[in-house]
Amino acid sequence: MVSLVKPAKRWLVLGHRWLGIATGLLFALWIGSGLVMLYVPFPSLTEAERLARLRPMAWDAVAVSPDEALAAAGLHGLPRSLDLEMRGAEPVYRMQASDGRRITLSARTGAPAGPVDAGTALRLAGAGPGASVEEVGRDQWTVTARYDPLRPFHRVALNDAAGTELYVSRGTGEIVLDTTRFERGWNWVGAVTHWVYLTPLRARADLWRDVVLWISGIAAFTALTGLVLGIWRLRLRRRYAQGRVTPYRGLARWHHLAGLVGGIGLTTFIVSGWLSMNPNRWFTSLAPPADLRAAYAGADNPVGLDLARLHEIGARAPLGLHLVRIGGRWVTMGLDRAGTRVIGDAPDAARIETAAGLAMAGARLEAVERLDSHDLYWSPLTSATLPVLRLRFADPAGTWLHIDPQSGEILNRLDRSGRANRWLFTALHRLDLPVLVGHPPARDAAQWLVNLLAGALVTTGLVIGWRRLILKAGAHSPLPARGEKAATTPSSARRGGSRW
Repeated sequence: MVSLVKPAKRWLVLGHRWLGIATGLLFALWIGSGLVMLYVPFPSLTEAERLARLRPMAWDAVAVSPDEALAAAGLHGLPRSLDLEMRGAEPVYRMQASDGRRITLSARTGAPAGPVDAGTALRLAGAGPGASVEEVGRDQWTVTARYDPLRPFHRVALNDAAGTELYVSRGTGEIVLDTTRFERGWNWVGAVTHWVYLTPLRARADLWRDVVLWISGIAAFTALTGLVLGIWRLRLRRRYAQGRVTPYRGLARWHHLAGLVGGIGLTTFIVSGWLSMNPNRWFTSLAPPADLRAAYAGADNPVGLDLARLHEIGARAPLGLHLVRIGGRWVTMGLDRAGTRVIGDAPDAARIETAAGLAMAGARLEAVERLDSHDLYWSPLTSATLPVLRLRFADPAGTWLHIDPQSGEILNRLDRSGRANRWLFTALHRLDLPVLVGHPPARDAAQWLVNLLAGALVTTGLVIGWRRLILKAGAHSPLPARGEKAATTPSSARRGGSRW
């Protein structure tokens, strides 16, 4: 066993040295792009932005009831939700089939509201003079699978001061995304770099996942070997010559010391980033699976809103309605600029518990908690919704359901693996800790401190790696011809003792 220690140490040193040279630039890019992402997230259309662009509902033009619209859609089974809102000057019903298809029907006639052309897209976007439009199937900002049912898009450039571009689904006429010049520019050095979000790669989800898993896995191994080496070569008691705690000199000394201070943070970020790619499918998604949502929605009962009732409640819903089915009964929510609010009776706790029990296939409900503030497993980085009901079930996965008590909608599903992922990724990678997320300036300061310490470690490593490559290139250069002067040996090589 002892005979294996020396070669193991040698391979550890060599492995860290050359893997560090190979991955050093990636570390630097991840640190810089991560700091950008603290302030500029990946472009998305928030609910507030979506509602701000909706036209007021023309209630007098609505001549088709919700049940008539559902019948006209001809779906096999009712959708879990139904929306009534404006598409330009036309009131429409929007629904999503169980197979993911988006269906849009005129609320005036009940007929399908067909695809929109470029001119209609300009009008739906509220474009003014100088605006332009082009059709795109997939681009840098619509690369993920969540946009698949909505493709292709009319990308409308508004020609405003912010350089706003709106994406209008050709099939449904919905505005599904907005971006600005500021967001696009910073995201190239932010999320695109950090997540390796190159469109040709990200469009192939499985390939992208495998590539990022391997890259981040090799980087994680590099960071771990560096941390092991740093601790191994540190001497606090039996010190090196002249009382030094490190055997290295010059820049290598600073790299060693920076690794002892910033190495834990860097290793934590890289390993947790690797875990975020869900290697070996260890963690379940926070999004409830389709069969659970369908079971929670319950029986395919009618909405029960006739036109008279619809027009009556319209006075309290200036932008339209959002209807969801819970336990076989529909909950009606009105839309206004502030968001959604329940019109009529909100689902009571007993109805929510019954529907959740059916969704969980009869698993015993252990406890129901009402959260009026965020806690370890319901973070403001996850959702701002409060209050929230937490239903804990005694199923093999230890499932928790977080449910909005006002609307009754399931917000997320958290089982044991999800709770483990909350600590192994969210807490460690995003510093999602109550003491920090409750004080955003403190969290930002902690992120900057950890990243700057890691940055010092990476910067010194990059310089050392570059010098070693130059030395290797010089060692393999042709010998000088007779009469020529040999190249000068770099000072770092003459000094010695600075090799990592």
